[in-house]
Amino acid sequence: MNILQINSSARSTGSESTRLADAIVAKLQAANAGAVVTRRDLAANPHPVLDEAALQALFTPADQRSAEQAARVALDDALIAQVQAADAIVIGAPMYNFGITVQLKAWFDAIARAGVTFKYGATGPVGLVTGKKVYVAIARGGFHRDGPSDTQLPHLKMFLAFLGMTDVQFVYAEGMGMGPEAVAKAQAQADADINAVLV
Repeated sequence: MNILQINSSARSTGSESTRLADAIVAKLQAANAGAVVTRRDLAANPHPVLDEAALQALFTPADQRSAEQAARVALDDALIAQVQAADAIVIGAPMYNFGITVQLKAWFDAIARAGVTFKYGATGPVGLVTGKKVYVAIARGGFHRDGPSDTQLPHLKMFLAFLGMTDVQFVYAEGMGMGPEAVAKAQAQADADINAVLV
């Protein structure tokens, strides 16, 4: 099994979403002898944002790109290759200001490429990244699950499905900003949920 772990917290230490992602990966490794894990920390190694230069590089035919353009496209190619090679993808996704982090958005922008990870068919877009099991570890300072302030979950579900990834499990740790008792309760519940999801 090839496991791809994406950590998108801005924190290098003390991130709950990363802790949960680590726990999910550990369970997957325990259940799959010889599993190979690739970890990408988007805070330690941020991917460049999708700007005008990147768009120009992507829309320039490969044989006409400058060296700088080819190098920029190659950065996205590397992320796409990791996703395509993975059997399981584990994403640590904290909520920042009611949404995903800028680091995760940059990763999403990099792996969404027409004709490679999705295509447009007669009835609309068709995801080309299929056969993957995806686990998303969500950490939040407050309580948003199933409420109107949870704009993060619909975004994650929609984007993953857009690329063809529909077998997705979510694990939550909410109330992380509500004091020690709330943190302990959230962590215990999240750990129990991981054990239930990864039996």
